[in-house]
Amino acid sequence: MNSIRQYLNNFLKYKPLMWSLVEKDIKIKYRKSIVGFFWSLLNPLLMMAILSIVFINLFKFNVENYPIYILSGQLFTNFFIETTTVGMGAIINNDQLIQKVYTPKYLFVITQGVMSLINLMASFTALFIMMLILRVDLHYTAFLGIVPLMLISVFSLGTALLLSSLAVKFRDLMHLWAVFTTALFYLTPVIYPLSLIRNYKVGILVKLNPITNYLTMFRDCVMYNRIFSSRSLLIGIGESILLLIIGVLVFRKRQDGFILDL
Repeated sequence: MNSIRQYLNNFLKYKPLMWSLVEKDIKIKYRKSIVGFFWSLLNPLLMMAILSIVFINLFKFNVENYPIYILSGQLFTNFFIETTTVGMGAIINNDQLIQKVYTPKYLFVITQGVMSLINLMASFTALFIMMLILRVDLHYTAFLGIVPLMLISVFSLGTALLLSSLAVKFRDLMHLWAVFTTALFYLTPVIYPLSLIRNYKVGILVKLNPITNYLTMFRDCVMYNRIFSSRSLLIGIGESILLLIIGVLVFRKRQDGFILDL
C-alpha cells in the first residue's frame, strides 16, 4: 500500500514534466505542417475513404454503413499499434535525459500513451462527424463507447510498459513487433466482418485477439444500438488489468538496469 502511495505521489510531483513532454512531442510532430494537428482528424478519414472504395468494389462486402465500420476498426487498431510501438521506444529515445537527470522512467512511456490518446480523441471526433454526414442514427448507447475506449487504453499502456522494459535490452523486439502488429491488423475485423471467416483456426485467432473484443463492444453500442454483453465486459476488464499489472511489475523489476543497457 505504501509503495502504491509513493508511486502516486511521485507521479503527481512530476506531472508538469509529463505535460511539458507531451507539448514538446506535439510541436515536433506537427512542426512546419500547414494543416498541423488537424492531420490527426484527416488521416483516419482519408484512410477510411481509400479502404472503403477498394474493399466495397473489389470484395463486395455487404456491411451496413461500411465506411463507419472501417473507421471504427482503424480507431482501435491504430491506437493500440501507435501506443505500443512509440511507447516501446520511449526509454531508448530519451536515453540522454534519463542518464543525466533523475526522472521516473515510466513517465516517458505514459507520455507517449497520452499522445496516442489525444490522437484517439481526434479520430473519435472524425468518426462522429462521418456518422452525421452519412446520417447514421446515434442512440443513447453510443455514450457507452467510452467503456471499450478506456479498456483498450489501459490494455495498451500495460503492453507499452512491458515492451519498453524489454526493448531496452533486446532491441530486435522493435523489429519483431512491427511484423506482429501488421499481422494483428489482419487478425482484427477492421475491414471484414467476422461472419466472412470460413477457416476455423483463423476464426479462433481472430476471436482470441483482445482488440477484437474491444472493437466488437464499441461497434455494438455505437453502430448497432446494442449494449455489449456482461461477458465481453468482464473479459475486457480482466485482460486490460492483467496486462497493466504485468507491464508495471516487469517495468519496475527491470528499470534499475536501464542505465546499463542504454
